[in-house]
Amino acid sequence: MNLDRRTLITGSAAALAFSGLSRHARAQEETYRNEIIGYGPLKRDPAGVLDLPDGFSYQIVSQGGETMADGLLVPGQFDGMGCFPLGGSRVALVRNHELKSTTDTHRNWGPLGVHSDRGGPFDETKAYGTFKDGRPLPGGTTTVIYDLETRRTLRQHLSLIGTNTNCCGGQTPWGSWLSCEETEYTPETADVAQPHGFVFEVPSRASGLVEAVPLKAMGRFDHEAVCVDPRTGIVYLTEDKVDGLFYRFIPAVKGELARGGRLQAMAFRDARSADSSNHVTPIWTTGDWRDVRWIDLEEVESPASDLRFRGHLAGAVRVSRGEGVVWGKDELYLTATSGGPIQRGQVLRYVPSADEGTSAEDHAPGRVQLFVESRDEKTLNMGDNLTVAPWGHLVVCEDNYSDTLRNHIKGVSPDGRLYTIALNVFQGNSEFAGAVFSPDGSTLFVNVQHPGLTFAIRGPWTSVRAA
Repeated sequence: MNLDRRTLITGSAAALAFSGLSRHARAQEETYRNEIIGYGPLKRDPAGVLDLPDGFSYQIVSQGGETMADGLLVPGQFDGMGCFPLGGSRVALVRNHELKSTTDTHRNWGPLGVHSDRGGPFDETKAYGTFKDGRPLPGGTTTVIYDLETRRTLRQHLSLIGTNTNCCGGQTPWGSWLSCEETEYTPETADVAQPHGFVFEVPSRASGLVEAVPLKAMGRFDHEAVCVDPRTGIVYLTEDKVDGLFYRFIPAVKGELARGGRLQAMAFRDARSADSSNHVTPIWTTGDWRDVRWIDLEEVESPASDLRFRGHLAGAVRVSRGEGVVWGKDELYLTATSGGPIQRGQVLRYVPSADEGTSAEDHAPGRVQLFVESRDEKTLNMGDNLTVAPWGHLVVCEDNYSDTLRNHIKGVSPDGRLYTIALNVFQGNSEFAGAVFSPDGSTLFVNVQHPGLTFAIRGPWTSVRAA
C-alpha cells in the first residue's frame, strides 16, 4: 500500500491496458450526459487516473500508505474532507477515513499498519473506541498541511482515532471539522468495546492527535454529513439509510456543541410521516416546495438503534440515503443518494425560516424543495458528497459501484441542470468523496476513496457555460 506517486501512476496506466477500463476512456462520451455545456467534453488522461476538461490539470497531494510526520501511515478509505485557511498560502485539509471495524482489510489499512504493529509515538488514551482486545479502532481523521503557492504537501499527521466508519462530516464556521460515524455498532453486534454512531469534533489547527469526545446530544445513528448555519449556529445532519431522516441540532450555546442541545427531525407540515423518495408513490416533482416543521426527539443516544423509526412514527419525513449536505448562501443543499423513481439520486434544497429554531418559526416556516431528481443515470448517478463552488454552482461526487457505470464529479447550475467535471478512469472505479474548494477558489480538492488518493484540481473554473 505504501506506493510512491510514480509507481502509482505508471502502475495504473499498465493496469488499465489489461483491465478493459481503457475502453471507457476511449468511449467516455458513453459514460456521461451533460444538460449544459459546462466545461465541455472530457479529455483522456494518458496516465489513466482522471479525465478532465480541456485546460484542467490534477496533482496527487496525498495517498494511502505514505509515512506521516508522526511516524504513522496515511490510512486508507478516504472520504469527507474540509479545507481551512492557516495563514499565507497554507491550508489544512482535515480528512475522514471510512475504515470499518468489521472488515479485516480495513483493520490493516489503519494508521498503525498491518496487525496494528506500526512503530512511532502514539497516545492511545486519546482514542475513543477499541476492539474488544484493547487495540484502538482504525477509523478517524488525518490532517494534511498544503501550500497553495508552492503546490507542496508540507506535513501530514493523525488527528483522530478510535472511531468507526468515518464517512463524511462538515466544516464549522469556527474552524473545526465534524467527523461522523456511519454505523450503529455496539459490543453486542460487533467486535467493539463501545457503542458507535456519534459525531466528533477536530480543530483544524491541531498539530497532532486530539482527544476523541463523542457529541452524544447530536444523536446516535448512521451519521453521514453535517453543515452549520453561521447565522444561528444550528447544525443540520443527514442519515445514510434508505428509510433515514433529516435532522437539526439546536445547540444550547452557539459554537459550543459539547455543551448539549436539542435534536429534531424534519417533517412536512401537510403530510405526516411522508416519504420524499418518490420510489413508489410520487408525492412531489422537481421544483416543488414544501413547508416543514421540526419534531423534538427523545432518548437521542438510542441504545436500541431505533431513532429514525421513532422519529418517522412521530411524523418525520423519510429521506432516501441522505448523504452530503452543504451550506450555501442562506440555504443548504443535501443529497438523497438513492432517491427518485429510478433510485439514482435527488438533491434537496432547504431554506430556513427567518426565525429558525424559535417558536416564531411556526408562523413563517422553513421550506424544502426537490431541486434535482435523476431520470438518467448518465446525467446523475447516486450523488453523495457535495460542495458549493465559488461561482455559485454545486459540485457533486458520484458514489456508484458498478462494473459498467463509472464515477464522475458533476456540476449543477443554479437552475438545476447538470454537467460533468471529471471522470474516474483509475482501476476499481471507486467513489469520489470530500470535494471542497480552497479559500481562494483556485483549487478543488477531492478524494478517490480506494486506494486512497487526494487530488488538487486546477483550471479555468470561471469559464463554465450554462448554454
